[in-house]
Amino acid sequence: MPIPLQKLFTYKITQAEAGYLQTGMRVAVPFGKSKIFTGLVYKIHQNKPAAYEAKEIFQILDDKPLITLKQLEHWEWIAKYYMCSLGEVLRAGIPSSFLLESETLIVKNKAFTDEKGLENEEFLIYEALEYQDKIKIEDVYKILGKKNIFPVIQSLLHKKVIYTKEELYEQYKPKLVKYLRLNEKYNDEKGLNELIKTLQRAEKQRKVILTYFHLKATKEHINQSTLKKKSGVSDAVIKALIDKEIFETYHLQKDRVSFDSQTFPLKDLNEVQKTAYTEINEAFKEKSVILLHGITSSGKTEIYSKLIQEVIDLGKQVLYLLPEIALTTQIISRLQKYFGNRITVFHSRYSLNERVEAWNNMIAQKENTQIILGARSSVLLPFHNLGLIIVDEEHETSYKQFEPSPRYHARDAAVVLANLHQARVLLGSATPSVESFFNTKKGKYALVELNHRFGNVMLPDIELTDIKEKHRKKRMTGHFSDRLIEEINNALEEKEQVILFQNRRGYAPIVECTSCGVSPQCPNCDVSLTYHKFRAELRCHYCGYTMPMPKVCKACGNPTLDTKGFGTEQIEIELNEIFPDARVSRMDMDTTRGKYGYHKIISAFQEQEIDILVGTQMLSKGLDFKNVSLVGILNADNMLNFPDFRAHERSFQLMVQVSGRAGRAKKRGKVIIQTFNPYHQILQQVSVNDFAGMYKDQMNERYQYHYPPLVRLIKITLKHKDPNKVSQASEWLGKSLKNTFADHVLGPATPSISRIRNQYIRTLLIKLPANRPIYESKKIIWKIYNSFQSIAEYRPVRFIIDVDNY
Repeated sequence: MPIPLQKLFTYKITQAEAGYLQTGMRVAVPFGKSKIFTGLVYKIHQNKPAAYEAKEIFQILDDKPLITLKQLEHWEWIAKYYMCSLGEVLRAGIPSSFLLESETLIVKNKAFTDEKGLENEEFLIYEALEYQDKIKIEDVYKILGKKNIFPVIQSLLHKKVIYTKEELYEQYKPKLVKYLRLNEKYNDEKGLNELIKTLQRAEKQRKVILTYFHLKATKEHINQSTLKKKSGVSDAVIKALIDKEIFETYHLQKDRVSFDSQTFPLKDLNEVQKTAYTEINEAFKEKSVILLHGITSSGKTEIYSKLIQEVIDLGKQVLYLLPEIALTTQIISRLQKYFGNRITVFHSRYSLNERVEAWNNMIAQKENTQIILGARSSVLLPFHNLGLIIVDEEHETSYKQFEPSPRYHARDAAVVLANLHQARVLLGSATPSVESFFNTKKGKYALVELNHRFGNVMLPDIELTDIKEKHRKKRMTGHFSDRLIEEINNALEEKEQVILFQNRRGYAPIVECTSCGVSPQCPNCDVSLTYHKFRAELRCHYCGYTMPMPKVCKACGNPTLDTKGFGTEQIEIELNEIFPDARVSRMDMDTTRGKYGYHKIISAFQEQEIDILVGTQMLSKGLDFKNVSLVGILNADNMLNFPDFRAHERSFQLMVQVSGRAGRAKKRGKVIIQTFNPYHQILQQVSVNDFAGMYKDQMNERYQYHYPPLVRLIKITLKHKDPNKVSQASEWLGKSLKNTFADHVLGPATPSISRIRNQYIRTLLIKLPANRPIYESKKIIWKIYNSFQSIAEYRPVRFIIDVDNY
């Protein structure tokens, strides 16, 4: 069932239904007092439940299974490992259009006649039911024009004016395309001669018929718009032919997303790529997982393409995972050149209908599902013959799902999925995660290295600029040092492009009164509001709360409000002032909200319609722009000082990845990193691309303080609107966990942002040594969770378990 309950439920079926149903089919089942849910058949058995009376199913929704047995096995592993229910994995994995749910309908009781005893609002609903047999709950909102409608419905039920019933509704609508064809009676020679005689005086109609035959020679199906365009007539002429029953219309179902079938041969690999390709194939004989550590712009995508071709020639499927939807835009166009319409794309920016079509095509094993390209949710799809999984930019945190459950990591789930299908996994990155590199050192994964850029272009020259010194010498213009401005000018003169990186959106993260020091806070969260200048509003990036930018301080009434810090929006405004002739654009969450938001900006930058692109971490993820010669990181310090054990590793990865966008074609690129502390160990390692040094330092720290990959982390978060209740619950939980795990439990602690959406938060961290059996520890946590839930006082507190929470 698509609900967060641990157990499976047994329902009654007939002998005939038992013979028809298979594991993975959908059935509509009654659940609770009146609701109807879509459930998946797990198994058919003869064991009657002892705890409850089995209900009968409502109806069977499929004629063949919607999910595969291997897929179900994979989902069970996710549920077990990440400590969630199979229902939560089902809800995350299946497009919600498949999960039909019942909708409450209000129906008039025909036996009721005493309308005089009704209140005004009750009479409005009664009157609406005079004209319609049944109305939806949302219609009642419109009729009464208010939010609190349930007391009125309750009163009508009590007076027996109405009764409610549940009705299943389908969300998915296939896309039907309308085509034209000649009526059957004109298909032989006699009928045709008769038709031409009939249309002797109707010149335009005759022209349409002749154009139709001309098109029919090359096309199987002809639609009205094509016929209209080619024959040069109006819609009225074609409509007249339909009315005369000369043409008839028919509909065909068509996929909403399809790619051109034209393909080009794969590019030849250079010597370095060939060596890496051979090493990968050799390593696959020994190990099923390989880490490809290739520096930025070394041509990893071309090696992937060669491996994909090899696998699909064997008739197997390939899953190509990407961390960011922005990246899929570029990779689609590159892979489409080689593989044409054999690609299916699946990610959350696609509409529900598009995702349903991708799923149905995979179940039907269509040719266009040989290569699946998508973000993390693609690992939950129904594969039938998987041969290879490529996890590009495997170090990215975007592969980890944080909210809602299941809180899985797509890279780790992909390794398990490949194991179920006896497939291979290739993890690719210029800056591998410490965990993956540690696995190569332990011999769990094989390692292949690619240390030369494509075309022997040198790695960019990285320069650290001390902005503390620049501020002291008054050489800063806004947030730009004189060196950065000089290099931007040089790039613009050479007609080259520039990328500027600032990992914070908005104009300024803090607005503060210089008189009394008060800064506007979010009423729902413990954070200050971020100023967005374009809309002249303050916005909370956690709950979405907005308010207009005040003219005066709400505390002291003085008009002395000032901004602290800077985001991408402020950088964009400053650039327009410093470089008035340059074309500046911004790429962050605010500018890429629409379905094609990423595509528009990336295409414009590729077509060189933008000179300077300002962006957040979206820019760091494997994008390939030939004409970028300069990358500027405006403030490296806020990343380094983030309170997280992976802050230094992440900062190294982010800065090396952003730097890798520079000088990818012919000329050596330039990177300028602005910092208050140019002697920081990580910045020194970034400037010489010293991954080995960074890995060694990080591992030493993690040995010392017991952090992954040497231990496993399980984070437990408690949330409730009452701070006292969440505090008491966390104290009880902390004591219970310490009885079993002793010093391996940290907390309960209050996180740096202790309230979000009016929910107070407490966290506990369990560090499980690598030699301790993980599933035994999880069983103990489940027991403690059940004890916690059995205390009535603590039951309303939200209990969130996050395994591998980094």
